[in-house]
Amino acid sequence: MSEIRKARVATASLAGCFGCHMAILDMDERLIDLMSKVEIDRSPLTDFKTFTRRCDIGIIEGGCCNEENVHVLREFRRNCDVLIALGQCAIMGGLPAMRNAIMHSDAPLRECLEEAFITGRYIENKTHNIPNDPALPLLLDEVYPCSAVVEIDYNIPGCAPSGEVIHDTLIALLAGRFQGFERERIRFD
Repeated sequence: MSEIRKARVATASLAGCFGCHMAILDMDERLIDLMSKVEIDRSPLTDFKTFTRRCDIGIIEGGCCNEENVHVLREFRRNCDVLIALGQCAIMGGLPAMRNAIMHSDAPLRECLEEAFITGRYIENKTHNIPNDPALPLLLDEVYPCSAVVEIDYNIPGCAPSGEVIHDTLIALLAGRFQGFERERIRFD
């Protein structure tokens, strides 16, 4: 009897809160069902930092706020057949994109960083330095949704989407029968 090939899935968290990865874990016992169908490759869930081979599905949480996020997102697009934006940060920039409004109101990036690290009301930074280590990724001029950087095949909305919606979407995609979301499944109350 031949063994059925499991789909390879990779995940990444970019500019966000990691809540969507927590929602993946909220599948609870449905994770057992899902793991019978998939094998996890590069992911913070496995701590694999590089792709071991091409993946069927890539799942991205968070938007792009720095050059490292863009690099990771482009790497996922190159290495995954299907790319899913998971949650509002990946789809629209989410809370990290709130800095976009500040940046477009005549306050350049420097002023935003000064507010965050030097002049902010509750900041205690006696050195008055803004972190500027070569190991830190370069900030982008604004926070971008994933679709502004690469082609995204599917969006799973929510902040964070429920484990049930994530599970059912992945199962439907793996079976080749995902037709979108029923209105009552995507709720934000």
